[in-house]
Amino acid sequence: MDTASTARPVRRVVIAGGGTAGWMVAAALSKTLGRVLDITLVESDEIGTVGVGEATIPTLVTFHRLLEIDEREFMAATQATFKLGISFENWRNVDEHYIHSFGTTGTDHWTAGFQHFWHKGRERGLASDYGDYCLELRASVEDRFAHLPRGGMNYAFHLDAGLYAKYLRKFSEGFGVRRVEGKIAAVDGDRETQQIRALTLDSGDRIEGDLFIDCTGFRGLIIGETLGIPMQDWSQWLHCDRAVALQTEHDGDRRPLTRAVAHEAGWRWRIALQHRVGNGLVYSSKHLDDDAAIAKLLGMMKADVLTTPRVIRFKPCQREATWVGNCVAIGLASGFLEPIESTSIHLIQRGIIRLMQMFPNAGISTADVAEYNAQTRHEVEHIRDFIILHYHVNGRSDAFWRACREMHIPASLRHRIELFRETGRVFRVPNELFAENSWIQVMLGQGIHPATHHAAADLMGDAELGQFLAGIRSRVENTVRQLPLHSEYVKRYCPAQADTPVPA
Repeated sequence: MDTASTARPVRRVVIAGGGTAGWMVAAALSKTLGRVLDITLVESDEIGTVGVGEATIPTLVTFHRLLEIDEREFMAATQATFKLGISFENWRNVDEHYIHSFGTTGTDHWTAGFQHFWHKGRERGLASDYGDYCLELRASVEDRFAHLPRGGMNYAFHLDAGLYAKYLRKFSEGFGVRRVEGKIAAVDGDRETQQIRALTLDSGDRIEGDLFIDCTGFRGLIIGETLGIPMQDWSQWLHCDRAVALQTEHDGDRRPLTRAVAHEAGWRWRIALQHRVGNGLVYSSKHLDDDAAIAKLLGMMKADVLTTPRVIRFKPCQREATWVGNCVAIGLASGFLEPIESTSIHLIQRGIIRLMQMFPNAGISTADVAEYNAQTRHEVEHIRDFIILHYHVNGRSDAFWRACREMHIPASLRHRIELFRETGRVFRVPNELFAENSWIQVMLGQGIHPATHHAAADLMGDAELGQFLAGIRSRVENTVRQLPLHSEYVKRYCPAQADTPVPA
């Protein structure tokens, strides 16, 4: 059936589920298309959300600018702090640490990336650590931050996910979104034609629509249970399938970094907000049971615990198609990799932007649906490979880490590793999330060092190369020296109310 020629125009959009995903969709659609759409969001106060996606990446800054969200207001409302990168501790091996920071490192030449000149400098004893040439990395180490002219500092946020959903709800309702309270009791849809007609609530109310956005979390009530679109299991490469999350009082450390500390069966996170700290332990259930994981995380806490530890079960996977018929799955309903590298909110955002670019106002096009699914698939696969890299290349002796090191990895990732190891080259795939500098920082941090470098670096003599490297490092050091402490800047820029409640 040619859905492009038979479908009716989309005027009624129904968002099933709230949380971060649902309200991000509502915010974007209402701000941009609210005048021509009737947008309804259905959620139940009785159904909790995962609510631990509290670390973000710089793409969220762009998303907020597109929606004209006031950054100070948003940060104060969500108890947010700034983030300049992720500190990876004990990943390559115990007591070996590195930082994957935002921004760029050094200065590239049109023929070769900065890493080639740095590599030559290391050979000649002229270069220090690779991270010394990155402003964001050095600022994070020194616990400093400020907005710089012309976007000179790349940053993201640590935020309270529960408060973020509340903030976006108020924002969305201001642009006409109608929120309906209630549990979804049934979905009126046809698996054969892949068309959803309405949602029936436990109250008996029937919510009809032309386009349905499935934000019902891991359950995938519409895309999975109703339309029958399965998940593709990626647990052969990503072995962690559990997380324990809890919140603690603040211990005073508000450095603009997410801490990712590896342990014998996975890793743990620490995310410092203005009013509290988010903590979690990610692990493989084959190597650590839930009770032991809870005890392990509690034993690591140095501040008073505010919430009961909560076990979150997940399977690393991706929905075989995220747009089917008149249903688009966004957020956990579309798939989930794992928490490392803070990609969950980014993938929500990318799903939204892609939908906005292909919005079916005149009717759903099969060509648009196919393109949407292809772009989604390619983007997620690149992110998947980047995450696998962190686990696969390691020198640890624990059973979990040995299994990660010995597993077969996707051919696409193996090519990237071999290319960098043999030549020092990294090429970014079009529309890929992680840029060259991200791949370089993680590969160097995990212990992959190039065997050679580009010939362009050999054209510089010792004096010229030394001056080139020293000049970059000096500019970074001088800028960092002038930045205020991160906590002082947050206190001046976006102070939150001290009595903001901690979501249960």
